[in-house]
Amino acid sequence: MPTTRRTFLRAAALAGGATCIAALRDDAVERALALDHLAGGRTPEDLAADETFWFDVQQAFMLDRNILNLNNGGVSPSPRVVHESYKRHLDFANNATAWVLWQVQDPEVEPVRRRLAEHFGCDGEEIAITRNASESLQTCLLGIDLQRGDEVLTTNQDYPRMLTTLKQRAAREGIVLKTFSMPVPAKSMDELAQGFESQITPRTRLILMSHIVNITGQIYPVRRVVETARKRNIPVVVDGAHAFAHFQFKQADLNCDMYGVSLHKWLTAPVGTGLLYVRRDRIKDIWPLMAAPQSLRGDIRKYEEIGTHPAANRLAIAEALTFFEGIGPARKEARLRYLRDRWAKRLMQDKRIRLLTNLDPAMSCGIGLVQIEGIETLALSGHLWGKHRIMVSPIVHDEFQGIRITPNVYSTLGEIDTFCRAMEDVIARGLPAVPGASK
Repeated sequence: MPTTRRTFLRAAALAGGATCIAALRDDAVERALALDHLAGGRTPEDLAADETFWFDVQQAFMLDRNILNLNNGGVSPSPRVVHESYKRHLDFANNATAWVLWQVQDPEVEPVRRRLAEHFGCDGEEIAITRNASESLQTCLLGIDLQRGDEVLTTNQDYPRMLTTLKQRAAREGIVLKTFSMPVPAKSMDELAQGFESQITPRTRLILMSHIVNITGQIYPVRRVVETARKRNIPVVVDGAHAFAHFQFKQADLNCDMYGVSLHKWLTAPVGTGLLYVRRDRIKDIWPLMAAPQSLRGDIRKYEEIGTHPAANRLAIAEALTFFEGIGPARKEARLRYLRDRWAKRLMQDKRIRLLTNLDPAMSCGIGLVQIEGIETLALSGHLWGKHRIMVSPIVHDEFQGIRITPNVYSTLGEIDTFCRAMEDVIARGLPAVPGASK
């Protein structure tokens, strides 16, 4: 008989396991089983608005509810079961560290690698476990051989650290970094794909693109760009820092050459965990960020040769995956989009609100960028924190600005509504004068 989530959790309970999704109190297993009962065969979209269902998920996190965290896109808290797993592995390693790290814990990373590969939809020998998306992407951007005059194409909305990485190669090696603008908000996937396609030249040797743009929440048509680039033998590095465990996809949906992820965002794994996918036939040709022995030239593990480092955060990824599986990827995606739509559609009723994210489900998910016309972004962000203890991410781009809002599965409707009321108060009254400011 196939193993269902319910039979798995019951088996864990009988075995005295603590791997169930909620891990809330002493009744954690029954609470986890209750999620299946509450789901009752309903669609993810129906469940997205069911606060009874999401209450148990919310209670899996130990948070200071006096702070309203709407910046989970930067880094998200881990649920208690993940954080306790991390501490347990760390404590164990502190006993006989050399033996535990290299003889016990390092081999246990391999099942984590396989589970990540299963979720990403690739071979385990194509997944390296890194510390964050920056490390993953810099490995590729610095590890691909380029010659003076070779052109790297990307948008001016890509993550600043990636642009800095390419600017360093330009200054040091004479490559050419070519950036271009994308519309905000975009109207269609065709518009975005054509934006990339129109910028490719005979000198283009590499393309960097986001799967979902960190500052606007715009999803890009990765597969179409990849297919266009592959006809010209141009590899594509995809920044998936905000995509994995946020909305559903597999590697086959993208068909890209390289992909980098931060697991401490939407997967809610411990801080300092990431994923690097490199297509198997490209591993041998992409240099590691830190030197690895020649024997590892074709081995994905060469990208993990960073010297002595803890295994605890990598091992706790397993609990984060179990938590994610327990909620269900489709349910999580629907909930994140529901939370985003709750604040965005309410605020859009005011003519001074400018939403810089297309709400089409094909174009975005849980991330939204919003601006109050006539209100300075950094001042608004400071006011929300200073007056209401609401944490957002201020975005000031050369071509647009606003505050980025990123709730997560632990966010409540009451918190979303509190944010809306704070914004509506600013629309009605403006920002309070700063004491001591010149008149």
